Amino acid sequence: MFSRSSSESSSSSDDELIISYLTHRRKRFNIRKDHFLWDDADFLFRYRMPKETVTYLSILLQDKLTSTTVKNKALSVKEQLLLALRFYATGSMQQVVGDIAGVHKSTVCKCVFKVSSAIASLAGMFIQMPTNEELESISCQFYDIARFPKVIGAIDCTHIAIVSPGGETAELYRNRKGVFSYNVQTICDPNLKIRNIVCRWPGGSHDSTIFNNSNVKEIFERGQYGDYVLLGDSGYPAERYLLTPLRNPVTPGEILYNKTHIKTRNTVERSYGVWKRRFPCIGSKLRLKQNRIEAVVVATAVLHNICRTRNDPEPDLPVQIEIRNDESNVPNSIDNRNGQTVISNLIHHYFDRLAAD
Repeated sequence: MFSRSSSESSSSSDDELIISYLTHRRKRFNIRKDHFLWDDADFLFRYRMPKETVTYLSILLQDKLTSTTVKNKALSVKEQLLLALRFYATGSMQQVVGDIAGVHKSTVCKCVFKVSSAIASLAGMFIQMPTNEELESISCQFYDIARFPKVIGAIDCTHIAIVSPGGETAELYRNRKGVFSYNVQTICDPNLKIRNIVCRWPGGSHDSTIFNNSNVKEIFERGQYGDYVLLGDSGYPAERYLLTPLRNPVTPGEILYNKTHIKTRNTVERSYGVWKRRFPCIGSKLRLKQNRIEAVVVATAVLHNICRTRNDPEPDLPVQIEIRNDESNVPNSIDNRNGQTVISNLIHHYFDRLAAD
């Protein structure tokens, strides 16, 4: 019979002590600071929203976020909100956010998804296409930008970078720049508010494919908005309700049409800048499970609109914004003949005369 050596016995004893410690150790609760003690400027810098707006949100989400237990020092509604906002504001690893907030990484993970889902559920309230009562007002505000008539929205897509999702479909998410992403379509108004969002298409999807499969196209096809139009770049096929720039403008009227079109449509590019500057997590790379990305993107869009509605100040933080080149964004669809007819008539009856003045 063989006997254990002293070193083996000592090693086994150490392992048992470690296992016993991990099994019976008491839970340790870190001290959580009251982050509302920051002054207004520091609070805005850290959470991208003023204290008053966070308080408004906490009231709005009270029923959705209130914990059903008081055990284990459950997070309050405001603490959950601040945790999620800190993640949106930094896009840092959840371990880092947890260390700052005094909670475990797993708590951050669950909290960000819970809060994001709760905020995203408000999309029907805060992200809406214009009502019939708003059409004239929105059209006039767009007209004031560069004198382009009958516009009620500017449409485009922006890429939200993600880590590789892996699996057989991973390459569908690689965009034309070689980056894994979601291609997110939005329509914005002249106040840079997002009026419609589609966030479910992989980065390899073309802009026109996303639009052709969207509910908003069906709404315009039914003629719900009459002769009001959207402005899009050359990644979209021209439709009677979706006007795109001319590829080779020649006459003064055509040149003016393109110039006015680009200046008016620029609102959607500016909205991306404001949106991503306020919430840098979507301006860098989202390090989340794939089934949680849509909730975070839509949640930040809802928060963006709330901030625009409340005229909240924009945080002073630079972020690199994607600049789209219309000439390189070649559409994969043929322009609709009705769309070209609408553009030709608009140039002949309006922009030719405007150019002559």
